[in-house]
Amino acid sequence: MANENDASRASAARAQTLSDLNERSREIFRQIVENYLASGEPLGSRNISRLLSVSLSPASVRNVMADLEHAGLIYAPHTSAGRLPTESGLRFFVDAMLEIGDLDRTERERIEVEMRAAAMEQNFEGALAQASAMLSGLSRGAGVVATTKQDAPLKHIEFVRLDPARALVVLVSEDGSVENRLLDLPPGLPASALVEAGNFLNARIRGKTLGDIKHEAQAMRETMEQELDALTARLIEAGVAMPAQSGEARHLIVRGQANLLEDLKAIEDLERIRLLFDDLETQTDVVELLTRTEHGEGVRIFIGSENKLFSLSGSSLIAAPFHDPQQKLVGVLGVIGPTRLNYARIVPMVDYTARVLSRIIKEGR
Repeated sequence: MANENDASRASAARAQTLSDLNERSREIFRQIVENYLASGEPLGSRNISRLLSVSLSPASVRNVMADLEHAGLIYAPHTSAGRLPTESGLRFFVDAMLEIGDLDRTERERIEVEMRAAAMEQNFEGALAQASAMLSGLSRGAGVVATTKQDAPLKHIEFVRLDPARALVVLVSEDGSVENRLLDLPPGLPASALVEAGNFLNARIRGKTLGDIKHEAQAMRETMEQELDALTARLIEAGVAMPAQSGEARHLIVRGQANLLEDLKAIEDLERIRLLFDDLETQTDVVELLTRTEHGEGVRIFIGSENKLFSLSGSSLIAAPFHDPQQKLVGVLGVIGPTRLNYARIVPMVDYTARVLSRIIKEGR
């Protein structure tokens, strides 16, 4: 609740700032932000005065810039007399002034065709990897996709004995993905019990997720007591109830980190990218951030130190969830890059890709 209250207060403060800015101040602020998003460079008063639609002297522009700086929307880097937007300024711009573009027909068709081709030629996992790579290529950032593996409908389960005390539970999903889990065996379990357990489950699991099967455990127990011996029933209950191994409950795909090395402006940028690479290696933190996008519909934007993951590298994430036909969350996809990402272009790109993935899931491809 505290975070929601903080966000509400911040939103109210940005709205107040917007109402306090006159048209001239908004235009000067817009020029500074759009120049930063396009070039990464600070913009000075003389250049701003040339860009404005109304005649305004550099001295008058500097007075407005001083007010914007006092409001915490822009700052002067030590290397230049020009100004750059602060993270608060970027957030204000994104929330109050950003004009979201739209994908043209060619871009929409490319996303649709490439995603469906990957889903048909490979599997759903291939479509996810393609989504990550495609977003990276279109945005020049890093494409990321996080999914909950246990949500995939199951196709086949097999118990493979490793030694007298252990077996491997092999879970094959309808999307072609495979997950292995290690299971301790009851003492004295015959080899035939592994086959019987697999046959029993495979007759009942088709199209169901592991979560569905866990919820039906009580009804299955009554059937097992009638059809199976006690040791085989214990094996099935243990195989269904066991949790995913560490790191397997969430699956993270990252593509295009090399894009982030392009167009560096200074040594400081190289250090920022190095820190971002370290962030991306910490998959748990990336997944945690992506998970915050699951609650609600549409695209979410995280800028710089608004989240602990990017507090050092000063990066941004644009992300959107995708769902199954029952509107159950399947995963989240997005783009990570420097705070000067082209938000107006990437927001509709991420949104449309998430919608295509949701349609592919609905159609069972």
